[in-house]
Formats: sequence, C-alpha cells, structure tokens
Amino acid sequence: MFERFWHRYYDYNVPATIRYPHIAVPELLQIPANALPDKAAIHYEGAQISFCEFRSLVIRMSNVLTSLGLKKGDRVGIHLPNCPQYLIAYYAALSLGAIVVNMNPGYTNEELSMIAGTTELGALFTLDETADRIRELCKGIRIPRIILTHRQDYAKKKGTGVGRIDGEGWYSFSALLDSCANTTRPRVQVDTHDPAVIQFTGGTTGIPKGAVLTHANLIAAVMQTSPRMFPIMQFIPPEKRTSLIIIPLYHVYGNLIANWSLFNCVTQILVPRFQADEVIDLLLQIDEVTYFPAVPTILTALVNHPRIGEVNLGRKIHIINSGAAPCPVELIERLRDMGVFITEAWGMSESAGLGVVNPILGKKKPGSIGLPAPDNDIRLVDMVDGVTEVPRGQPGEMLLKGPAVMKGYWNNPEETAGQLVDGWLHTGDIAIQDEDGFLFIVDRKKDMIIAGGFNIYPREVDEILYRHPKIKDAVTVGIPDAYRGETVKAFVVPREGESITADQIIAFCREKMAPYKVPREIEFRESLPISAAGKILRKALRDEEIKKQNQKGQGS
Repeated sequence: MFERFWHRYYDYNVPATIRYPHIAVPELLQIPANALPDKAAIHYEGAQISFCEFRSLVIRMSNVLTSLGLKKGDRVGIHLPNCPQYLIAYYAALSLGAIVVNMNPGYTNEELSMIAGTTELGALFTLDETADRIRELCKGIRIPRIILTHRQDYAKKKGTGVGRIDGEGWYSFSALLDSCANTTRPRVQVDTHDPAVIQFTGGTTGIPKGAVLTHANLIAAVMQTSPRMFPIMQFIPPEKRTSLIIIPLYHVYGNLIANWSLFNCVTQILVPRFQADEVIDLLLQIDEVTYFPAVPTILTALVNHPRIGEVNLGRKIHIINSGAAPCPVELIERLRDMGVFITEAWGMSESAGLGVVNPILGKKKPGSIGLPAPDNDIRLVDMVDGVTEVPRGQPGEMLLKGPAVMKGYWNNPEETAGQLVDGWLHTGDIAIQDEDGFLFIVDRKKDMIIAGGFNIYPREVDEILYRHPKIKDAVTVGIPDAYRGETVKAFVVPREGESITADQIIAFCREKMAPYKVPREIEFRESLPISAAGKILRKALRDEEIKKQNQKGQGS
C-alpha cells in the first residue's frame, strides 16, 4: 500500500487501497440473483426481467454459443444499442472466456470492416434492421456466426421478430434461446487476467485501437467505484436501487455501470436512444432513480428543455455523475440549484472507464475532476519529452497507473509501447494538479491551440462561453491562420428563443479572458456534432475547417 498526499481528502469511508476479488466478471451476476431473485434486473420499454430470469438467460445463451462451436479466447462482436439482448450476449460470452468486442451500431461499414478484420470475430450479435449492412460486410470479412435480434423482442410492446433467416451461419437470437433449456453453468476456467473486452478508441492519434481490458481490470473498476457511492447508497435499500442507463452499453462508461449495477443489486433502466422528451416522460413514470450516469450534452439538453419544470430532479434522482467529457462549471451549478446531487469523474477506455473521481461528501473544487481513485497513481509530465515531471500547479500530460489500466492494444505492440510505459498510461490529457491533489483537465494534448506562440486550451474558452445566459452549447477549435499559425473559432448553439450576435459573444469573452484567447470567429449552429457517448466532436469541426481552407486555397 502506498500513501499519497491526496488521500486525506477521500470520503470518510473510501480506503486508500482495496483487496480485489479474484473472480471473472459474470460471477457478479450471482450476487443479485441470490439476494434479490425476483427484483427486476432490467427495465426496458415497459417490460422487466428479474435477476433470476436474467441469470438463466445468460447461462442458456452461453450454452448456445458453446453448441455453435465458440470457445475460450474467441472474439464475439456485440453490435447492439441499449437493450436486454446486449447484456445477455455480453455476460454469456464472458462466461465462456470469450472476448467481447464492443461495436457502435452507428459505425460505417469501413469502420466495422476494420474492427471485424483486426479481431477476427467468431460471432456477431446485431439487429435484424442492420442485416443488409452486415451481409455487405461479410462479402469482404468472414464472420462465421451472425445472430440477429429485433430491438422490441424484450419490450412490453413486442415487435415482429426477425422473421425467416436464410444463409449458413445466420441465426435468430430468440430461436436459439428457445431451443436451449440447459441452465448448467459452462465448465470453463476463466482467469482474472484473461482478456474480457476489446474496447475500440480513437485515442490520441485518431486511428481506432482496441484497448484490451481483462476481467481483473473490469472488476477493479467496479470495486473502485462502489465505496465512492456509499454515502448515498447506504440510505437506499437494495430493493429500491435503480440506474438510468442512457450511456451506450457498448461504451466503456456504460460497461462499467452495467457491472457496477450487478454488484450493487441495481435495476438497469435501459434507454436505447436519447430523446429529451422521452426521458422526461420516463422520469415522470418511475418512482426514483438511484444513479444517473450522464454526459454534459445529455444534461444540457435536459436542463434547457421547456418541460424540465415538470420533474423535480432533486427528489427524483439521488446521484448524477457526469463523465466522458468535461462538464462546464455553469452546468454543474445550475443542476445544484435544482437540488441535484451531481459529481464528476474521469476515465478512459484504456482505464476501464475509471481513473479520477470527485468525493461525494468530501471537499470539492469547481471544475476539478477530483482525486485519483483508490490504488491509482498520477504523474504530470512535460508535454514534449513525456518524462520530466512538471511543478505542481503547472500543466502537464497526465500519466495514470492502477489496477484498471488496460493490458495493451489488441495486436498493436507499437501503440502499446508508445502509450503504456512501465505500467504508466500516457492519457493524452493535459492537466494541472493543485496543492491538495485535485486534478483539473485543461484539455486534450491534441486539441491545444498555439496562436502567435501562446498556448490556448479550448476547454477554458468553452467554460466562458457556457457562462453566457443566451448560449446553450458551445465548442472551440483552432483553425489555420496565416499570421498567428492558428486562431480561435467558436461554434455556438443559442438557447431556444434567444437572439445573440457574434459581436456580443466576442465582447463577453473580452471581459473575461486575455485578448489572445478570445475567439476571432463565431459560427452559429442549430446543433453540434456529438458521438454516441455524448461527446461533442471537436475534431470533426476542426476537420471541416481545414477542408474548407484547403478548398479555398485550391480555388485561388
């Protein structure tokens, strides 16, 4: 056990170090299935599946996969939105010692082809509505088993099912389960250090890489998260615990919450897509939500929705955690004004979704992502040499070491060696650590703008823009500039019914930041591009600008 100066600011119940269970991830399912067998494990589109039934479905599907010839170490792609079939397939594959490959249903065929080819999938779970795309994919990539399901198969209002399936190696999810009554657990020895998930991420280079997370990594993330929630969870009986899961399960953040929910006997209320109106309707229908893991874009949309006054958020939701992207301070303050208990955490695909967390009851600092989680260590190093530690209070690239840090990148030793050095993960995030150990993300290393020799961190400018009462969403990018090298451009979404000019925004910024940081250009949009996990796609906007500049140059 090591002692770090920031441990004194941990919550009263959070240990500096943890004894981690040496178990495989699916063993978490036995806890709620035994303790609360009749409680809903999953709530989906008006229907429920109990923990006892869920366990049975997972075991039966694992036996189905065995009968289809899948074995330990095979890769199983899950190309599904938030639905019970995702969770059944996920825990069934892990029960066999197979490796889950999480796949965004919104991926293009080019992206799917790269992932399927790199991992050599042995099976793929997907929706029937994407069958034609997958057939096209299979012309170039061999996937021996395709299992189709309908998004409404487990909803209260049933769908039409997948219908007839033609073709060797193509199967119906429901038909396979119906054909198997075997509820004997697979007799496969799964070691905690065996790979469990390949989580693809663009990382700092923009080229997708598959972070290999072991069972030990995923269990560590659950165990690091659980004590943090205790100050609130202790007052909520296990029979009443629920989590509202809008975050995609195929994202590392959603994966962590799914595993955490099992360990804490929490019902997972699955929402397959984010529509603010539908979420407000859902919140009005259900009694309460123990835990709502969210991202800033979701929270912004809810807070600014004209119907939000119908929901007393402070009474309806016990804890909101914002992750996956920096949460503007102004948004946090507005939620606290509504009586919401909101906290913020930071993690990466490469760290099983967890790395740094804010205390629930302990000291908090506006804009800070918090303190390293138990057993995690942090270093901030020079952004050029990647080795020299910077003085406290100065920005540096954040390096992370801990039990949830990945094993490496799938079949990519060069990238692994570049980002994982002596157990230290080079995160690509620029941060500042203060005298108490609290960490503040300044920006991504690749997003930093250098204008006229000055370093400008886009997030700092974003924070100022979010403070304007007429701005709903905003993001800042660096664009090429003949004189300054780069200059600052802001993309702004005004609040509904509000009118604002570029000059007014620039004047507002001039009052609150140094002249070299003030945006030189403002572009108004109805919405900003976001990823499936809710992150604003800063890179996509920057790429648009570079493309426009190139076209302008060619035109001249």
